[in-house]
Amino acid sequence: MMKIHRKTVDDAGFDETVKKLTPEKIAKTINYVLEEESAARLKAYIETCIHCGLCNEACHFYISYDRDPSYSPVAKVRQTIWDMIMKKGRVDAETVKKYARIGFTECNICRRCSMYCPFGIDIGYMMTLVRRICGLLKVAPLYLQDQGYSHMYTYSQSWVAQDDWVDTVQFVEEELRMDIKNARIPLDKEGAEIMYSPHSLEAKFKTNLLSNIAKIMNVAGVDWTMPSFDGWDSTNQSMHLGDNETMGMVERMHFNAGFRLKVKKIVTSECGHSFRAAVYDGSRSLGWKEAPITYIQPTQLFYEFIREGRIRIASKLKGPVTVQDPCSIVRNRGLGRMLRSVVKAACEDFREVTPRLEHNLCCTAGSGVINYGPPWKFLRMEGGRAKIEQLQATGAKIVIAPCHSCHKTIEEMIAHYKLDMHVMFISELLVQTMEIPDQMQVTKSGKAESL
Repeated sequence: MMKIHRKTVDDAGFDETVKKLTPEKIAKTINYVLEEESAARLKAYIETCIHCGLCNEACHFYISYDRDPSYSPVAKVRQTIWDMIMKKGRVDAETVKKYARIGFTECNICRRCSMYCPFGIDIGYMMTLVRRICGLLKVAPLYLQDQGYSHMYTYSQSWVAQDDWVDTVQFVEEELRMDIKNARIPLDKEGAEIMYSPHSLEAKFKTNLLSNIAKIMNVAGVDWTMPSFDGWDSTNQSMHLGDNETMGMVERMHFNAGFRLKVKKIVTSECGHSFRAAVYDGSRSLGWKEAPITYIQPTQLFYEFIREGRIRIASKLKGPVTVQDPCSIVRNRGLGRMLRSVVKAACEDFREVTPRLEHNLCCTAGSGVINYGPPWKFLRMEGGRAKIEQLQATGAKIVIAPCHSCHKTIEEMIAHYKLDMHVMFISELLVQTMEIPDQMQVTKSGKAESL
């Protein structure tokens, strides 16, 4: 028998919104999504699954919670989508709240379970339907809903207005010139090879990461730019909320920025979900088979820079190093070997994780779970136990994680479990180890020469 016991969590996004639901609205929303939006694909998955449980060991929640069967992938589907279908949408508000807790907080939609299904059933897809239904009913973590509203009103995740964005870029450029002579962060340059599209946190809290990418671009001699206008932010939390309409609007603005500047490629930040939103979910919600402008994640860009000799390693990082394989760019894109090539080029002692590459465990933060705020932090700490034990087993002191979600939650788990480890982005690794050409170095006084 399944143990369905959960800690009580106060979240107004669940507790208050359910008070406004009526049985009629619930049934109408469930049946619309299941009958009008999902159709044959869902029917095929539901009728194919034989409840064999071979997907269980693929789920990090199931492993971390001592193999509690209620956390198994098939149990999550049975408690949500199958329950909706069996009851034809005729459920009460508290049941919707149960669906939302499972769909939003107990599944990262990492799709590792689908790799172990003998029929290739996409359980992640079914859980996105759960989020879609609950999102339309406004029953979702409050922090995530707030970020969705931010996308609607400011076209960025973190309520960063356009003028604040420009001020940030100017500030970062001034600071950058303390390290790179005559460094530039070019805005609105038409016809550039690359448009860099940062994570909104790089404009608000993590400006050091924006400085890092700018330093790498300058050293590599890249013809690049960023937009000063709306559409600069690569993040898209509306995707995690199941708000396909806002997700599509954000991605359209994002690609319109690239069209307006006539760039050849767009490079996102070291963020898994930004890449997934642009290349897969967002583009397809707009009816595009693929992204209309070549879209690259920094892992691939840095790999190409090193391979082509545009970035040279001056001194390798000492000490044991391992990697985290972000689900959106490794399991779903195959960039794991490029990631390892870059890390091995810049580090002396690389330690492999087991399992690795597309079989690696999810970090427990993906698909927006990192953004649910303090009430839900315990879930990532507990649900990520399998992940942190896997990393600890390598004996590494540094984890390279080319994804904001992976980076943040692994950093928090290291503190929670009191481990002697540290997390770095690839850009941090390269800035520490790459060679700065003589002509780009500042004067001995530490001041850049005049233009």
